Amino acid sequence: MSENHDAIVTDPKTEGEAGGCPVAHTARAPHPTQGGGNRQWWPERLNLKILAKNQPVANPMGEDFDYAKAFESLDLAAVKRDIQEVLTTSQDWWPADFGHYGPLMIRMAWHSAGTYRISDGRGGAGSGQQRFAPLNSWPDNGNLDKARRLLWPVKKKYGKNISWADLLILTGNVALESMGAKTFGFAGGRVDAWEPEDDVYWGPETTWLGDERYTGDRELEEPLGAVQMGLIYVNPEGPNGNPDPLASARDIRETFRRMAMNDEETVALIAGGHTFGKTHGAGPADAVGADPEAAGFEEQGLGWKNSYGTGKGADAITSGLEVTWTSTPTKWSMG
Repeated sequence: MSENHDAIVTDPKTEGEAGGCPVAHTARAPHPTQGGGNRQWWPERLNLKILAKNQPVANPMGEDFDYAKAFESLDLAAVKRDIQEVLTTSQDWWPADFGHYGPLMIRMAWHSAGTYRISDGRGGAGSGQQRFAPLNSWPDNGNLDKARRLLWPVKKKYGKNISWADLLILTGNVALESMGAKTFGFAGGRVDAWEPEDDVYWGPETTWLGDERYTGDRELEEPLGAVQMGLIYVNPEGPNGNPDPLASARDIRETFRRMAMNDEETVALIAGGHTFGKTHGAGPADAVGADPEAAGFEEQGLGWKNSYGTGKGADAITSGLEVTWTSTPTKWSMG
């Protein structure tokens, strides 16, 4: 029988407790909210939860809110000036590389859009899902929690008149423009979701960076658009960390094709995006703590706490690689 909810069950007794006194004495009783649920027992049952996605009752704006109308009321030039102020005002709690957050914000915007895939239309920047699990905690999105937190003053100022989804992409545009690149402009209208998507298939793996999605001659499973669990597209160190340029080219071509991009667009994105900024690998990977979803409550929604040195600035660790792409990392150039 199909259901639209999962039962809350308790953990079964351990072997050592089986057959013993049903009254708990010194043994620790299981917490009543722990356990699996109906889905654990009947994994092939029809999941009706997807019919109740983003219900109006969960929307803090209310059923009558018209986002398009609210967005039209913005002075977009003023919003962009405020974003520009954020980009060039380095904060002590997360200092800007080279005094400019532009490269970080471009990565944030691209990773918001880069989950899109043509096979089923899932992913992408349309509803601001980067704020929620699992995307907010993907290894490839390391430290983008700081990018979104840096934008909070702008979001707070303009409130419901600009969605998080629009703000993430607009900030990417402003970052490009502030560093000398010309853009095609910006179109708003992305309506925020207010809960995580649990109906998107991101892959069969149960560990980050797992790779169980290939068959035959490296045939990537449909509808997936990335080579490993928790990556946006490809492994920067090559297929499964193997620095083979031809094999890398094959992975790049296939994953970007699945994001509706041809070879020319792919080269423009990869080469153009890596005109800006740097990667971060100041110390050992084991100095980095849990992702935002697994981090302690005291982290206030942030993750990847770094115990190496100051944990920020010159001591930052994200990908583990330490590379500055060009001699002018905050300027659009080929230098």
